[in-house]
Amino acid sequence: MSAPLRLMAVHAHPDDESSKGAATMARYVAEGVEVLVCTLTGGERGSILNPKMDRPEILENIGEVRRLEMERAREILGVQQRFMGFVDSGLPEDESEPLPEGCFALQPIETASAPLVAAVREFRPHVILTYDDDGGYPHPDHIMTNRVSVEAFEAAGDPDRYPDAGEPWQPLKLYYHMGFTKDRFEALHEAMTSRGIGSPYADWIARWEDRPQKWPVTTRIPCGDYFEVRDEALLAHATQVDPDGFWFVCPRDLQREIWPTEDYHLARSLVDTELPEDDLFTGIHAEEVSPACH
Repeated sequence: MSAPLRLMAVHAHPDDESSKGAATMARYVAEGVEVLVCTLTGGERGSILNPKMDRPEILENIGEVRRLEMERAREILGVQQRFMGFVDSGLPEDESEPLPEGCFALQPIETASAPLVAAVREFRPHVILTYDDDGGYPHPDHIMTNRVSVEAFEAAGDPDRYPDAGEPWQPLKLYYHMGFTKDRFEALHEAMTSRGIGSPYADWIARWEDRPQKWPVTTRIPCGDYFEVRDEALLAHATQVDPDGFWFVCPRDLQREIWPTEDYHLARSLVDTELPEDDLFTGIHAEEVSPACH
C-alpha cells in the first residue's frame, strides 16, 4: 500500500484550527490524509467571548478548559493534535502596552521554532498550513506563528540546523490561510441581503477598505460538504464561540452555494504546480511520499 499524504496545520491558539481551514482538514481526513494540528500556545490569555461561559470557575481554570475544548474539537475533525508548550501572549488593548514576560511572542525565534521543527521531522508533512506574515490579523501570537512556521519549513530539512530535533525532513509546500477576504464577505453579504437575510458582514467589509489584500488566493479547496463538521468543531470551543453569534448567521446551504471553498495562498513550493489549484497536494508525486517516522 502507498504511504498516506500528510498535512500539518500550525495555529496560535485552541479554536484557531476550527475557524481557519477546518473544513479543508475534515475533507482530507475523509480522503485518508493524515492531519496534525500543532497548537503553539494554550490560549491561557484568551478572552471569554461566549457570555454563557463567562463564569468565575471557567476563568479560574481557563487553561485546562481550553485544553478540553481542543480535545473535543480534535475528535470532531478527526485530526491529531499537539500543543507546542508556549504561553499565550494575549492581545494588548494598546500597541504601546508591553507583552507579558515569557510569553510566546517574546521568545527568540530559535526557541519558539524548535518544538515545531521537531514535530515536522517526526510527523514528516508534505504540506504545511499557517498564517500570512501579518498573522491573518495583527495578534502577536499569530504573527509569531507565521515566523516559526516559515522557519520550520526552511530549517527542518537542513541537517545542520536544529541538530537535536530529529532526522531532517523537508516539507514540499507551505500555504497561508486566506479565508477572511473582502471578496468572500462581500459575496456572502450580497447573497444574504438579496434574500432578505440580515447580514452581519458590513462592518467586516469596511475594515478592508484601507487594507488591500496582500497575498493573492492561489488555491481554492472545495469543502462545502464539511461545513457542518467545521461548525461543530468551532462550537466545541465554547469559551471562544457564542452559538448565537456572528459565526453562524449565514446559513450553511447559502455558504455552499455562494462560496463552497476554503482559500489559500501558496507561499513556498518545492514541486512544480500550475495555478490556480484546487488541491493542496497538486504536484506532489508518489515518489515524494515516504512513510512517516511516527
